[in-house]
Amino acid sequence: MSLEDFKMTPDELKEDIIEILKTIFDPEIPINIYELGLIYDVKVSDSGNVSIDMTLTAPGCPVAQTFPGEVEEKVMTVDGVSKAHVELVWEPTWTKDMMTEAAQLQLGMF
Repeated sequence: MSLEDFKMTPDELKEDIIEILKTIFDPEIPINIYELGLIYDVKVSDSGNVSIDMTLTAPGCPVAQTFPGEVEEKVMTVDGVSKAHVELVWEPTWTKDMMTEAAQLQLGMF
C-alpha cells in the first residue's frame, strides 16, 4: 500500500513513524531510541518508502548486527509505510548531548 491509499502526506507519515520509534528502547539504557538521539534522519517518499539513518551509543554495541532490522520491522507496522530501510551510521559520533532534555533528566545527567 502507498500513502495515497491512506490519504497521508509524507510529513504526516513521518510523525507516525517518529511515534513508533519512541516505543523502541535501547537494550542497555531505559530510554527510547528517538529521545536518546540515536535517530539522525527519517526520510519518507511519496510512495511510503522510509529511509532512516541511526547510530548506536557505541560501535561495539552488542546489538549492532540485529537492532537495525528490529527497527525496520517495527516501522513496517505503521500504516502507509511500504518499505523501510535503516542505515547504521557512525558520523557524527553519538554523544550524550544528542539526547533530549527529557532523556537527560530521566538519567540524571543535569
